[in-house]
Amino acid sequence: MFIVTLLTDPARPILDRATVESLRNAWGGGDAVWLDPGVAAEFPVESMPSGRWEAWDGLQALGIDMVVQPAEGRRKRVLLADMDSTMIEQECIDELADEAGVGPRVAEITRRAMNGELDFEAALRERVGLLAGLPVAVIERVIRDRITLMPGGRELVATMRANGAYAALVSGGFTAFTREIAGVLGFDENRANTLISEGDVLTGTVAEPILGKQAKVDALVDITERLKLREDQVLAVGDGANDLGMLKRAGAGVALHAKPVVAAECDIRINHGDLTALLFIQGYSREDFVS
Repeated sequence: MFIVTLLTDPARPILDRATVESLRNAWGGGDAVWLDPGVAAEFPVESMPSGRWEAWDGLQALGIDMVVQPAEGRRKRVLLADMDSTMIEQECIDELADEAGVGPRVAEITRRAMNGELDFEAALRERVGLLAGLPVAVIERVIRDRITLMPGGRELVATMRANGAYAALVSGGFTAFTREIAGVLGFDENRANTLISEGDVLTGTVAEPILGKQAKVDALVDITERLKLREDQVLAVGDGANDLGMLKRAGAGVALHAKPVVAAECDIRINHGDLTALLFIQGYSREDFVS
């Protein structure tokens, strides 16, 4: 048995009954259940539908995401989340670089690294090097004035934790940011890279070893082994090439507003919904959300 979930941006609730019923009838599905009127609905089908990706393409043009997954085991016990452009709307290193006067140069390196065009570790060292001399105090100001949370993040973490899941924030960014974001959103733990400073300024170096693609996979393995859970009980979410390892290893790997090279390798692609989409695809309704 499989579950088909249709969803859209909660800020623009355009999912209508006709769209849901049309697809359900075409695939011979069971009764549709509305998880949030205008935003998310689901129905069961006996097997993986043929023409799945053709239907997905058509729905994308309407501003609707579609996820098809096995019904069994879709409610996960671990949330493993990237931070930059996933749990927050920015790339923290780009915001620091803007303060340092090297914003466009660093943003271009970030773009290429997230697209998988550059080695992540080398690209991080190069970008951090351009931050040399930046006052450490700037980090607190950037967090306060420039960083905004991705919509739906609070509900995602709180609802999963209220239902017994463990939440870990695993970022190729920096601990100065993950500590703050993890605390605000209620994550159980956070892992990231550490910026080196001397006195009150950044040295332009980062502590080794760098937390990159493999380190995120290692975090998945470490956490599941420690909690005595299976890897298929993990829901991982990210947007960049350095997230692909954990996305492909997790039971449910969600490419959230992801770079094309990343989305192309993931079965679960959320381009229109916000982070509450990760609750809908697990079968939570809006009424089940914890604020």
